[in-house]
This record gives sequence, C-alpha cells and structure tokens, in this order.
Amino acid sequence: MLLKNGFLVNPRTNTSHITDIRITDGQISELGSCLSPLENEQIIELDGLTVAPGLIDTHIHFRDPGLTYKEDLHTGALAAAKGGVTSVICMANTKPTVDSVETLKDILTRGAEEKIRIYQTAAVSQGLKGEIMNDFDALKAAGACGFTDDGIPLLDADFCSKAMEKAAQLNMPISLHEEDKSFITNNGINAGEVSEKLGIKGSPSIAEEVMVARDCMLALHTKAPVVIQHISSGNSVALVRLAKKLGADIHAEATPHHFTLTEEAVLTYGTLAKMNPPLRTEKDRLAIIEGLKDGTIDLIATDHAPHSEEEKNKPLTEAPSGITGLETSLGLGITNLVKIGHLTLMELLEKMTWNPAALYHLPSGSIEKGAPADLVIFDPDEKWTADTFLSKSSNTPFKGAELYGKIHYTICRGEVVYKG
Repeated sequence: MLLKNGFLVNPRTNTSHITDIRITDGQISELGSCLSPLENEQIIELDGLTVAPGLIDTHIHFRDPGLTYKEDLHTGALAAAKGGVTSVICMANTKPTVDSVETLKDILTRGAEEKIRIYQTAAVSQGLKGEIMNDFDALKAAGACGFTDDGIPLLDADFCSKAMEKAAQLNMPISLHEEDKSFITNNGINAGEVSEKLGIKGSPSIAEEVMVARDCMLALHTKAPVVIQHISSGNSVALVRLAKKLGADIHAEATPHHFTLTEEAVLTYGTLAKMNPPLRTEKDRLAIIEGLKDGTIDLIATDHAPHSEEEKNKPLTEAPSGITGLETSLGLGITNLVKIGHLTLMELLEKMTWNPAALYHLPSGSIEKGAPADLVIFDPDEKWTADTFLSKSSNTPFKGAELYGKIHYTICRGEVVYKG
C-alpha cells in the first residue's frame, strides 16, 4: 500500500511535513517524497490529509466477558476503528474479573482475532476486593500490560504500597481509581450546586483528592509507574503536578468529557452525563486543561463505558455511571482543545499516541521506517456530526454534536480497518 501526499504529524519526533508512506507486510517500509508505485500496489491519494499514529486509548471497558449485552470485543473494536483508535487497553473489572491467567489468555486470544490491537490489564487484587494481591509475575508473563482494580479504589494504603512496589519491580504501570467512598452518598454526580438544585447528595471532589494525595506520596516512595485514572478535580491536578516535581514516576489521564463538560451538563443530559468520577465545576475543568497544557496530565483516555438504553433510562440516582467515548475522542480533542488554542495538534496527539505507547511499552505510537503501520488519517478542519455509532451502546451526551476532525481512514497492521 502506498499513501500519497499525506501531512505527517509525528509526536515522537515532533515533526510534521508532507510525505508519501509505503506500507509492506503491516509495517512502514519507506517514507519520502514522490515515491513511485510498485507493480500492483494499492495507492491511496490523501491530498494533504493529516496522517498521525493510530490513537492509543489506555482506559477502555469492552464488558467482555460477562456483560456483552453492553459491548463485546468485536463491537468495541469496530467502534475504536471508527474513532481512529488502533490500540486499546481494557480494564480488568469484567465478569469474571481478570485476576487469573486463564481469563487473561481467553481475552487476549479472542482479541487477537479483531482488526485493532486489544491489550488487557490484570486486576491488582483477587476479585477486586483489595485484600489479596494477584500473581503479578504470572499475569505479566501471560500478556498483561498493566495492573488496575479500576472501578474500585484500593483503600488499604499498605496493600496499595505493596502493589506499587511489585509493579515497580516489573516496570509495569499500576493504574488507580481514586475515591474514598466514606465521603460519597450518590456516585456519578458532583456534590455541588447542581446536586443541591436536584435535591441529591453526590460525590464531592475531596473523595478523589485525599486518595490522590496519598497515592502521589506512595508513588514517590515506591518509584512505581503510577497512573491516576480519569482525573476530575483541579486540586488533584495540583497534587500530581507537585508529585512530578518531587520526582515521582506519576502519570494522569484526562477524559474528553472532563475537559469539555461541567456538572451543569447533568441538567441538560440527565443520566447521559452521569459518570464516575463525576463532571465537576468550571474551575475544575479549566484546571484540567491547564494540566494538559503544562504536561501534568500526559494521557488522554476515554474511559469508554457502554451501558444499555434501559439501564440509562433509570432515575438519575439508580442509573449506572459511565459514557461511551471511543468514536468521539479525537473530535472532542480537536474541537475543545486545539481549535480553541489550548493545545497544538501535535500536543494533543502526543497525549493520545506516543505518551501511552511509551508508558505501556507498546510497539505503536510513532511513524517511522520499521514501525507498525497503525495510522489515523483525518482532516482537522473538516466538520462532522456524531450521529451514528458502531458501539453496541450510545450512552453519550455528545450524540448529535458537530465536531472538527473528520476521520477518513484508520489503518491497523497495514490494513484499512475503517473508511469514513
């Protein structure tokens, strides 16, 4: 395959220019100007469309095994490809939990049959109970790319510290869901002006902040590569910034919904704007954007969390938390960060490609000779409407939104897996 006249944007090398890209046997075999087609070679004329590394989403729920009426590996892979995502890292809170080599290998074996790259984390603790640590060595050997009890906080500080120490020995990321449940009455809704208006007691930011403060210091002490998942509080951003300054190997994820919306969205979208951690205040949203700008937050991940329409149609305090995000993440980033001037396109893509690849030791994330041919090809100035979805679920407040950044092709392992 020969891609002609694409505008390459490569965050790893911080370079951008017009080039041709030749793909052979799933890899980038040649880069250069005016490359001549080979006999019987497929040619795709890009006419200046942007070519970037395929997006890597470090926080995904495909609900497989156990809850596949919401999503499964196949529909999740289709949704990812439509969103320009060529690699996903799935969370371990499936049914059964990914706390055994058997369950892990089952997911990885079935995931290898899909058109994108599906990576799988393993649970930190058996049954997500935060009491008995899983066999990290065996799970890493079986293919786990990291460890997390996402959805459940590790409340026992000593247990969390020991898990970090083991992750540090293996040089594996350990990702943490940060909430002290003793502060929370109703999850998924910020405790603030909107919850008061609705007569609902919600989840205050202090529930996240006290855990982030603890784990920043544990990260500094253990030297583990620690990820603060789906950060939602401005104070949490400041804590991560301090921990980085002190020398901790700490990272933070921001979701598109947390840098785009505030708690006010609950009044408009109801349960479609209910997620955990919740949307917070405008001050928090702007602090997250500032953290993205100065590098405190180095990952953009969706926390893609599909639910059925029936589940989301329940009353606000009863409906499950979470929204889908794979098919809108690039568009939301371009629309709400790049077009407004908070980040350059290069900076946005760095947090969605190279940074996650480097943290999780993945082969993708860069465009260079010999690298995997995992690419997203899009027009950052072309508008499109998020009105159709390939995911089984469409529980998102962004349904019908007009966004910049229309995706024209997604290529994974040298194969076109989506054409828009």
